[in-house]
Amino acid sequence: MIKINTFHNHVAVFGLGITGVEAVRALRAGGVKVTAWDDDESKRKVAADLGADIQELIPMPDGVEALVLSPGIPLTHPEPHKVVTVAQEASIPVIGDIDLFEEARASFPAPSQVIAITGTNGKSTTAALTAHLLDESGFNVQLGGNIGQSVLALSPAEENTIYVLELSSYQIDLSPRFSPDIAVLLNLSPDHLDRHGSMQGYIQAKWQMFENLQPGSTAIIGVDGSDEAALAEIAETYDAIVSVRISGKAEKTAKVFYLEGWLYDQDGPIVDLSAIATLQGAHNGQNAAAAFVAALSAGADREDVIKAFASFQGLAHRMQPVGEIAGDNGHVRFVNDSKATNAEASAHALATYEKIYWIAGGLPKDGGIDRLRPYFERIACAYLIGTASEVFSQTLSDTPHVISETLDKAVPQAVSDALEAGGGVVLFSPACASFDQFENFEKRGAAFCELVNDQISLLGAVA
Repeated sequence: MIKINTFHNHVAVFGLGITGVEAVRALRAGGVKVTAWDDDESKRKVAADLGADIQELIPMPDGVEALVLSPGIPLTHPEPHKVVTVAQEASIPVIGDIDLFEEARASFPAPSQVIAITGTNGKSTTAALTAHLLDESGFNVQLGGNIGQSVLALSPAEENTIYVLELSSYQIDLSPRFSPDIAVLLNLSPDHLDRHGSMQGYIQAKWQMFENLQPGSTAIIGVDGSDEAALAEIAETYDAIVSVRISGKAEKTAKVFYLEGWLYDQDGPIVDLSAIATLQGAHNGQNAAAAFVAALSAGADREDVIKAFASFQGLAHRMQPVGEIAGDNGHVRFVNDSKATNAEASAHALATYEKIYWIAGGLPKDGGIDRLRPYFERIACAYLIGTASEVFSQTLSDTPHVISETLDKAVPQAVSDALEAGGGVVLFSPACASFDQFENFEKRGAAFCELVNDQISLLGAVA
């Protein structure tokens, strides 16, 4: 745990999920007085057991120096939460756990470093891969933020510690002072617009930490979209900042890029990603490019990094190979891509495979799946579940599809059709949020894996 002892008086914490509880724990460990609130009584009890005073924050208690807000609570849109308004009217800074982490960095021993990774898609894979490459290269690595542990639950820095943090737009929005040593922006597509007001508001939230970069820092930017390329041009105007362009395709301005299964830099091929099951597809090419540059920028040896790619195990629910059935006429492979909560993410999976039996649906996001039309010819049949079923059915009117309604119906239907047709890939890539039928994408993905294992057991095949 990272102790926070830089406040003289009193800090309020609103929202006591994982992030909020760890903020209370870190502040109390540093001797700071904390007043906390959450509408959930069981969460209030956890904070009280950690030594926080439990009190509603409207009106704001006297002497509060800062309000630590859970990233799930609206800061600006669709409208600020009332607690935020009360704090702002009293000129109390509204911050998040990443800003508390930035406070603590002043006491970290040199030369510890922070790598921060953001973007619409690919953050978790890139963060995990970066941490893996550095760990295999002999560094003391701490991985957290929006992946794994809350940042304040990580171990205190020792000499040569490297923190690899995955950050959402919500977290960066609440971190006005955060300035990493290495900042990575992978890509941008419409997401969370209800919380940022517009695409421009979403981009600005992501870009905030780049505006804070100090001389000697590194900015690594994916340039496969026009918005991202424009931001790369801005970064290149910053004084004393090393700006590196990366790409999931052979973009001519990129220093490191992906082409036909290989990762390249301007000197030639680096590593054959097509031979690594957990790094398939052009989107993973971009992720690998970012992780490669980040690891080298942090001081890792090039040959150590290249060697480490082969042992990367990947992440659950992100184009995760689940198993395989050997039928009489061909093999059926299963891929769990439950983390694909928007069309942009599903596009990567659909572009990677052929003869796809696609299970999709859930709680739809703005834009639906219309942008996926270029990939429909790869789909042998689609199986639609959840709230999105009817609207997705309209978009897929010229593509074979079935409204399955639920995942437990869709999986056996897809298996039966794939086996009868001589094999293929049963791809669960929902292009939707999970909240209509599942608590989160992890539980949704776990349900898919369980259903696949049931089918494998039933049909007597080997996973």
